[in-house]
Amino acid sequence: MEPFILTAVYFAIAIVIVLIGLAIFESLTKKYKDWDEVLKGNHAVTLSIGGKIIGICIILSFSIYHSASVLDTLIWGAFGVLLQMIAYLLFELFTRKFSVEEQLQKGNISVGIISMCVSIGLAFVIGASIT
Repeated sequence: MEPFILTAVYFAIAIVIVLIGLAIFESLTKKYKDWDEVLKGNHAVTLSIGGKIIGICIILSFSIYHSASVLDTLIWGAFGVLLQMIAYLLFELFTRKFSVEEQLQKGNISVGIISMCVSIGLAFVIGASIT
């Protein structure tokens, strides 16, 4: 029975960390509200949010694989979300020719795809570094 209970615990942790991560990411965007843009049908923002969700889940999956306890998973999951946020801010900083946030708000799907790929790609790097 214990594996079923642990699976339910890890599932609950994942939901909580994803929701907290999304709330923090939304607080980083100043020019728009993520879910308002989703409701408007803004595919670029939706791709970016989807990448963040997948990225956080990838990091959580690595942390579950490599953690000795539920507490370790929480710590690595929180650290992974922090690193994802840093990656997002660096992505915005290093794109000098345009503002990622403004382009996402305008519905630029190309920027949305790149944002998604940055989140997912770096999640694999972050996840692989969890030991």
